Amino acid sequence: MKENNVFSLKNITFLLFLSTFNWFLEILKWQKLTSFIKNITFYHALKQSLSSLTASLLTPNRIGEYGAKAIYFTKQYRKRILLLNLIGNVMQMAVTVIFGAIGLFLFTRYYPIEINTYRVTKLLVIILTVLGLLLFVIKQKRHTIKGFSVEKLKQFIKALPLNISVFTFMISVLRYFVFSFQFYFLLQLFAVELNYIDAMAIITSMYLLASVIPSIFILDVVVKGSVAVYLFSFTEVNEVIILCIITIMWLFNFVLPSLLGSYYVLNFNFEKQNKSL
Repeated sequence: MKENNVFSLKNITFLLFLSTFNWFLEILKWQKLTSFIKNITFYHALKQSLSSLTASLLTPNRIGEYGAKAIYFTKQYRKRILLLNLIGNVMQMAVTVIFGAIGLFLFTRYYPIEINTYRVTKLLVIILTVLGLLLFVIKQKRHTIKGFSVEKLKQFIKALPLNISVFTFMISVLRYFVFSFQFYFLLQLFAVELNYIDAMAIITSMYLLASVIPSIFILDVVVKGSVAVYLFSFTEVNEVIILCIITIMWLFNFVLPSLLGSYYVLNFNFEKQNKSL
């Protein structure tokens, strides 16, 4: 395949469609989650999702997104909005972990990696210690997080209707398939000779490993690029091609939406917004 075909109008249009569909699903997910406490229009969900992306650019792992979405609501709703946003992100992360674990298992079967037993054991001890502490904290009903007791947090999650939970999880799965396929589509455009299963094993492993590394928006492309270059090096794919794909994914799925979100950030009116929501 000729390299100049990569950036043809047809290919760029399809890439834009996939990115738009990806964010359409994210906005739809947020609209459904907020319906638990307050019904909002799709446009309001769009505005909150894109502006919160813009507002979280310089915060580690986009943590600024929480406050940015909460500020669109009156004080009585804000704590619950923070929790709903957390639930949405946790479900998306759960999907990343599930498919990433499967992909990583397949990857290590296809491309055996030398494992340092000492480091793995040390990591497992740390993970088990953290899980133990979390279980201890959960049992302490008097412990609070941002004004919520752990018991109230559990009650809030239990009170979330099953249809909202299932819808949120399914949308998270669909989003994962969309941006994973977008990466695979770019591999095909750059004439990378990998079958679908092999490619997805690496792609899902990449998203899993990159998701556990703290980073800010500007460095996200560097983190994902480094992980992707390392994983695809086992298939002898040119690292320049992988870096190009990572950059294109970053531009289409983060930079463009954040530019659109900047319009809502610059035109945000706190008093007017709080009167409407």
